[in-house]
Amino acid sequence: MALKIDIHTHILPANWPDLEERYGYGGFVQLEHHGPGCARMVRDGRVFREVRSNCWDPNVRIEECDGLGIGVQVLSTVPVMFSYWAKPRDTHDLARLLNDHIAKVVAQAPRRFVGLGTLPMQDTPLAIRELERCVGDLGLAGAQIGTHVNGRNLDDPAVVDVLEAAEALGAAILVHPWEMLGQERMQKFWLPWLIGMPTETALAIASLIFGGVFERLAELKVAFAHGGGSFPAVLGRLEQGFRVRPDLCAVNGNAGPRAYLERLYVDTLVHEPRLLHYLIELMGAERIALGSDYPFVLGEGRPGEGIEALALSDATRERLWSGTALEWLGLDAERFA
Repeated sequence: MALKIDIHTHILPANWPDLEERYGYGGFVQLEHHGPGCARMVRDGRVFREVRSNCWDPNVRIEECDGLGIGVQVLSTVPVMFSYWAKPRDTHDLARLLNDHIAKVVAQAPRRFVGLGTLPMQDTPLAIRELERCVGDLGLAGAQIGTHVNGRNLDDPAVVDVLEAAEALGAAILVHPWEMLGQERMQKFWLPWLIGMPTETALAIASLIFGGVFERLAELKVAFAHGGGSFPAVLGRLEQGFRVRPDLCAVNGNAGPRAYLERLYVDTLVHEPRLLHYLIELMGAERIALGSDYPFVLGEGRPGEGIEALALSDATRERLWSGTALEWLGLDAERFA
């Protein structure tokens, strides 16, 4: 059976300290267990999300992965835990707690899990220090970061300094949308998750391109969740803007947006096989890796069902299942044999 690596999965500890009590103010998420295998993520007394044991129990995850044919999961925290809005020292403390947990899960089953840390991105020196600890001390493959840091896009110099450190470490970076823009106009219909998230990701990619970050950091390994969001759909528009308004769009580089398709990775989570087929034509399978958003309902119930729905060569399937993931992570398949 082909090795299948899911680069987009989320995990939480089964328990963590009362963060309001620990830091002296609210806004943080707590996990309230209310039945066998059932819990609520609660923030300031309001339910954020219902979760099941597969969100925190590695043994349940492995059992479910076995049933789904997934050999390896890349673990990252739930983005609501980023907490960039909090005091930097508190976010750093929380990041250490979450990262230590992920490292422990990976250490217990290194052939089934790979870990990505979370960073206190609102404080560049602390973020770099924690990234170095994640990679150097904990053995994690890199980090997951948000599409912005308290409204600062990914081309902000303070963010770029963290990305530069990631490049130097050879760390894989997964960019995941959070705190979506325009939420005041998306109060109904779950629109922040359905419309806001794809737009956030497109904005993040465009910021890196037009901000000259890919030119500056030639070896940066960065992947974007949800198939790059709406970026593939607006690529032609971005290219046209680059051509007709270079005074606005070409101020940090000489190449158009299409030139950077070979510099970024995306996952396969697009919920539409024809769109995945377009992504393969647009970027090549070598830039696309299996991702499911496990264990959440907006992900793929059966990871890789979009891949399975397409008539693809064996080589293309193998690349989507694991080849691209291994390259992005900087790992060898023998680790999982």
